[in-house]
Amino acid sequence: MSKLIIIRGNSGSGKSTTALELQTYLGANTMLLSQDVIRREIMRTSDGPDTLIIPLIIEMVRYGQKVCPYIIVEGIFKKEWYASMFEALIELCDHDYLMYYFDLSFEETLKRHRTRDKFNDFGEAAMRSWWNEQDYLGYPNESHFTEGHTLLDIMTRIQLDITNKNLY
Repeated sequence: MSKLIIIRGNSGSGKSTTALELQTYLGANTMLLSQDVIRREIMRTSDGPDTLIIPLIIEMVRYGQKVCPYIIVEGIFKKEWYASMFEALIELCDHDYLMYYFDLSFEETLKRHRTRDKFNDFGEAAMRSWWNEQDYLGYPNESHFTEGHTLLDIMTRIQLDITNKNLY
């Protein structure tokens, strides 16, 4: 049975960097499902309550359960549009999951965005239109990271959570 790790937060908050680092740490056959890659590159579709990526992600997790020890699902994933998808994923993984939300200020995400390769792809106006203030899913074990947490802090916490929950 695969272990599900959910990483959510606003654009520029560090979730993609963390997900890639975590995939490297967890090793071979760790599936990383990035909302941006699936929506923008694979499907080239819009985001919203009826986006076509919701059933695709569920099917990808279903497949991952057959061949992957870990599945990381990473993206903004606005609660209003994706809450039912996460309910389905958690059920599919027999409630064997970890969940993290990157709760940084808009100013900090904008500052971080200015250092990224994607800086020329979109700017402050787009980031503001995507912004979701404290968009927690509300699960009891949903952990939050703030701008005070370094990548090392975050990775250490997730690694400890994996060990303590016997996910490793």
